[in-house]
Amino acid sequence: MLSALIASSASAQVAEPGAQEASAQTPGEDEAIVVTGTRIRRPDLQSNSPITVVGSEEIRFQGATAVEGVLNRLPQFTADANDNVSNGSDGTANINLRNLGSNRVLTLINGQRMLPSQAIDINFVPSALIERIDVVTGGASAVYGSDALSGVVNFILRDHLDGIRIDAQAGFAQHGNNNRDVRSIIAAQGYAVPARGVVDGGKQDINIALGKNFAGGRGNITLYGGYRHADPVLQANRDVSACALQAADATGTRLNCGGSSNTPYGSFTPLGGPNQGIGLTNAKDGSRTWVPYDSSFAYNYAPTNYFQRSDERYTGGAFAKFEIVPAAEAYGSFMYMKDHTFSQAAPSALFLGTPFTLPCNQPLMSASQLAALCGAAAGTSATQDTLIGYRLGGNGTLPRRDDLRHEDFRYTAGLRGDLGHGFSYDAAFVHSLVRFDETYMNNVDNEKAQRALDVVSVGGVPTCRSVIDGTDPACTPINVFQANGLTGEQAAYLYTPSNTASRNTQTIFNLSVSGDLGTFGIRSPWAESGVAIVVGAEHRKETLRYTADDIAEQGGAADSDGKISVTEGFGEIEIPILQNLPFAHALTLNGGMRYSSYRNEQESTGLGSKYTAFTYKGEVTWAPIRDVRLRASYNRAIRAPNIGELFGAQTIGNVAAQDPCSGTTPAASAAICGLTGVSAAQYGHIIECPSDVCSAQGGGNPALRPEKGDTWTVGLVVTPKMVPGLSFSVDYYNIKVKNYISTVDPSLTISQCVATSDPYYCGLFRRDPRSGALFGTDGYIISTTLNTGFLKTSGIDVTADYSLPMGALGKLDFNLVGTWLNEQVSEPLPGLGTYDCKGLYGYTCGQPSPTWRHVLRTTWQVPGDASLSMAWRYLGGTELSSLSTNPFLAGTPSVVNAKIPAYSYFDLTAAISVTDQFQFRAGVNNLLDKDPPAIAAGILSAFGNGNTYPGVYDPLGRTVFFGVSVNF
Repeated sequence: MLSALIASSASAQVAEPGAQEASAQTPGEDEAIVVTGTRIRRPDLQSNSPITVVGSEEIRFQGATAVEGVLNRLPQFTADANDNVSNGSDGTANINLRNLGSNRVLTLINGQRMLPSQAIDINFVPSALIERIDVVTGGASAVYGSDALSGVVNFILRDHLDGIRIDAQAGFAQHGNNNRDVRSIIAAQGYAVPARGVVDGGKQDINIALGKNFAGGRGNITLYGGYRHADPVLQANRDVSACALQAADATGTRLNCGGSSNTPYGSFTPLGGPNQGIGLTNAKDGSRTWVPYDSSFAYNYAPTNYFQRSDERYTGGAFAKFEIVPAAEAYGSFMYMKDHTFSQAAPSALFLGTPFTLPCNQPLMSASQLAALCGAAAGTSATQDTLIGYRLGGNGTLPRRDDLRHEDFRYTAGLRGDLGHGFSYDAAFVHSLVRFDETYMNNVDNEKAQRALDVVSVGGVPTCRSVIDGTDPACTPINVFQANGLTGEQAAYLYTPSNTASRNTQTIFNLSVSGDLGTFGIRSPWAESGVAIVVGAEHRKETLRYTADDIAEQGGAADSDGKISVTEGFGEIEIPILQNLPFAHALTLNGGMRYSSYRNEQESTGLGSKYTAFTYKGEVTWAPIRDVRLRASYNRAIRAPNIGELFGAQTIGNVAAQDPCSGTTPAASAAICGLTGVSAAQYGHIIECPSDVCSAQGGGNPALRPEKGDTWTVGLVVTPKMVPGLSFSVDYYNIKVKNYISTVDPSLTISQCVATSDPYYCGLFRRDPRSGALFGTDGYIISTTLNTGFLKTSGIDVTADYSLPMGALGKLDFNLVGTWLNEQVSEPLPGLGTYDCKGLYGYTCGQPSPTWRHVLRTTWQVPGDASLSMAWRYLGGTELSSLSTNPFLAGTPSVVNAKIPAYSYFDLTAAISVTDQFQFRAGVNNLLDKDPPAIAAGILSAFGNGNTYPGVYDPLGRTVFFGVSVNF
């Protein structure tokens, strides 16, 4: 029954899973099992590669409703896309193993690929249905194909139930805003200070699963359904995020509240005339007077941004199987997810970076403004181009909202069975479809804005020229020439929603045959078990079609499409050399190889490419005695470029960066700035990137070739009989990815050009020819995809379990998972130097890479089916990368953000089985309500939000949850 299955669920996290490495069903004594990372099937199979298992109990202990959050707590993972990232999010959740990128970890469901590689979304996995999660380090392309450079994450689901299970959970965040330093900064700026105590961020999750055996146990059908809801949290509700922090001086000795130069006052930078390149702004008193811009005009864009996105998710599906005869068992599944989330940002604006043309007789402008704009041409029909930064703040204007909708489908079908003589086969079909629809709302339509600025006087009434000529009778003139002059009616005219959509598919046909050659007498003379083999073939096709409407194209989006087809043949062999001999309880060799032939096509352009690749592996395990096992492996893996990397349209987007050639006293010399395209006349007159956000050009490259990865692992597993209940493992890993597909990070481009004057880096600047600016549609850093240098990481994983009996008091279970990072090296371009982000964070290095991380869970199993569990999460301290002596990382200094100290979080959970059918749990994560580090917004890069790294540190403070499970 279901209750028995749940009772035998995996423990929290284990060093050497043993029986937990089996497939989703508990095998009989002689039944073959499969370990993640190999297709070999044996009753006594153990992993040759380092493997960590996260059991269903750990998910319940954490009160997790989002699976990526569970994995991000493990020291092997670095946070990626998650529900605490708002502006710029696509609504998905991803995982990043070994900090090599989410696109270099292969995600599986029950041993089969989850979704199309360019559309992975961990939200698709129903957390309540997870039996365990296998995490395997190192390349596994010889077994599974492309993408497994850093390793494999295999979600094993409960697909065989006999009973009913209902699970419901609710939770919320409770935080005391007591960061005195940040609160004083906010108050000094005159901004609203968050309340001392807040309760928000509610989450509800309910799931039901029911299954039934039939035909004497030969068949089973399992159905499931779930609903999850998350309330949004505004950055205004946390003192760490209530304003956009920035360095208050050049050396960063302290922080203050910065902001955007796109303000409700209105800022202007004429591209010609007497004030060319000079920043001017409307006077604060509301008069139509321009004064020099200074930081006191900056707009606090932070409060309306989300710190936790709103989200609503539905999941459902079914698993079925039926044994027709022992040689033919039919099986299949259907999985579905519908997810709807919103990201939210500050109200839109006429953003600096887009030039607008103003008539020199614009009736809404004062005479002094016209003179400052046009000089002697003031009052005439002449025109002048200018950059305008005008925030649609107040007067009924609305925040920008990104409406993100995903609908995912996954179908599987197959036939498997016993062929006799130790051989079996598995023929599988997998098809998945990901539909993504996005509507960006409450955003300024720049074409409408231009029409609303092209205004003349008709009988003393300001009138759009487009109304006069009939091209846009609805045009409403906008008054951006005095502080807070824009009305709600004017703002409403400017809004036009934009729409984009994508359709991703993946289709897989796979046939494999596995067998034990020992049934034919093929075995080592010193071993009892025979040689095991697997041979097979696979065909996989992925497609993408991305569309954008006219409004989205104004913002830089563009249609795109592509198709990837790959045909593969693979084989694997395992040879027991020695068994049950002195100093050789077991000695086993394993090898595998896969041949892949790729064909890439883009129908809309006729572009394409094709190539072949070999991947292979070799593994050895030696157990001199039953208690000790040594293992080592080498894997050659690949990652073929996905459709977006090959054929994505080249577009302009925002990046966190600072222009060293901007401002009245540029940080870089005139000679260096000249190498980036700055003229002598422009030097000292270039407008700064608003809010430390410059522009970069991204996009695909059809000439990309596959990445190649080499992984070495060496490990020791000990389960000493003399210490019952103890097991531990120590594994060294070394992963190097060559010709990795990426871009040259814009921050790195900027810093290297300034530090070295290297013509390659300086040649990636494309400055606005009129203003010299490095933002907007005409000023940017080139950052398109290419095969770059290499990535390399190495370190040591330590895992340990110990169970201490305490008689009538029950027992204590201890579990430790820790990782010591030896190196995190990048070579941006071949032969041009490297940098190591071990122990660093920020700018080029991005999210923190602590030298040591661990999770230690201690669980008291109380007699009477109750437990009390405490987890200690530890992240070592990191230093700001720009303070490194490495010339690749040298850059903007900081005193206040020079280091993020070590962080310790404590989580407490209690659970009790009231009856055999009813279990209750309650827990508190971040028990001590520890604040995340407050970091200047300009330091943050990918996945930074709210002045911190919300995927690494707990952004909302203390969170509380309650849950119940009912089993029939």
